[in-house]
Amino acid sequence: MVIDGQVEEAARRVQVRFVTKFKPPFKAPPTSIAIPSNLTRLGLSSIVNNLLKAGKDDWNPEPFDFLIDGELVRMSLEEFLLAKGISAEKILEIEYIRAVAPRKQEEPSLHNDWVSAVDGSNSKFVLTGCYDSLGRIWKAAGSCTHLLEGHTGAVTSVCVVNPRVTQDGADQIVATASKDRTLRLWKFDADDPSDQIKRIRAYKILHGHNASVQSVAANPAGDMVCSGSWDCQIALWQASGSDTDDVVSVKKRKKDAEEDDPLAEEEAKSTLVGHTQCVSSVVWPQDEAIYSASWDHSIRRWDVELGKYSLNLYCDKVINCLDVGGEGSALIAAGGSDPILRIWDPRKPGTSAPVYQFSSHSSWISTCKWHEKSRFHLLSASYDGKVMLWDLRTAWPLAVIDTHNDKVLCADWWKGESVVSGGADSKLCISSDVCVL
Repeated sequence: MVIDGQVEEAARRVQVRFVTKFKPPFKAPPTSIAIPSNLTRLGLSSIVNNLLKAGKDDWNPEPFDFLIDGELVRMSLEEFLLAKGISAEKILEIEYIRAVAPRKQEEPSLHNDWVSAVDGSNSKFVLTGCYDSLGRIWKAAGSCTHLLEGHTGAVTSVCVVNPRVTQDGADQIVATASKDRTLRLWKFDADDPSDQIKRIRAYKILHGHNASVQSVAANPAGDMVCSGSWDCQIALWQASGSDTDDVVSVKKRKKDAEEDDPLAEEEAKSTLVGHTQCVSSVVWPQDEAIYSASWDHSIRRWDVELGKYSLNLYCDKVINCLDVGGEGSALIAAGGSDPILRIWDPRKPGTSAPVYQFSSHSSWISTCKWHEKSRFHLLSASYDGKVMLWDLRTAWPLAVIDTHNDKVLCADWWKGESVVSGGADSKLCISSDVCVL
């Protein structure tokens, strides 16, 4: 019986070789070893850490994920091989990568009301919008450097207009959209070393929408912004401060009757018409193309020069958010009035069905955002109070961030290795040391 048991036990083991693109000290020996076939990701991670720490007294265990034939393992090794029809008779190559999950949670940055919008596209700061009508600039958790004052309604969307400023001393430009039917453009010094909070006001007010402005995005060149509104229209605006066409100077007065510097008010350069309900989200990933999502259940790609849409995808749900990225910067991710994150590939002709669907959330999806430097990774946020990190190579979330205790209304990547999010709990949360690359 003992012999039979030993034979049975041996049958449950597989020969594997762990491979990686890492360099020492994260590179395991290339020799094959026999491991139990019932191991899951945690067991595999433990084995790799044991291989890596051999002879190293100061080794700190590192969580890993594992790929077989380019697909992430999210079940036991035996179950994966059976599901994929992979033979266990030969030596199995398993690639290991660092697990994509936050390793540190910063202290929350408190606001006075719902945090409705966040942009982390500039590594020097985080831009937030709040239902208290203010925009805020944060250089770190708990460290607010600028207050953007002037809106008379809740701030619904924010964007960094020129996120990759290379000129030393150049002012940073950001845009905010509001329920007060306007957009505002602001300038500030992102390198200002002062610890005092500076109150600034917009250098330009953009008028033209006749309903709440729901979303704002900038083009890659940084000289234009577009906005989506409850009036069903998309408006295009000049962002540069030097442009003077169609600009009206407006004097603002202080309470003591002294005059401030004049504000510039500007009308839209053009509008894109076609949606029949609220334009809930806009992105401008290429100078020649704008993407929009709407409560009319459609996603559209607009030719900026022609002013017409060249792509119209239909979804059977109201759409709250979209982003464009992934492989070839061509995949469209969107979320809406159900718990499903959907991804389309418009390069595939003759089909309007999503190529991926992720359904681990339990309520409406409020935000989705591709990682700028990865073709596999994106995040989503939901009214279920969670932010989830995704990899296209598996149907399960890589990590679930549950630092909020109410609806999550917005989220973004920051510095490539942090996730910033805001919600109805009036908090900006920063989850850091997320190893995507």
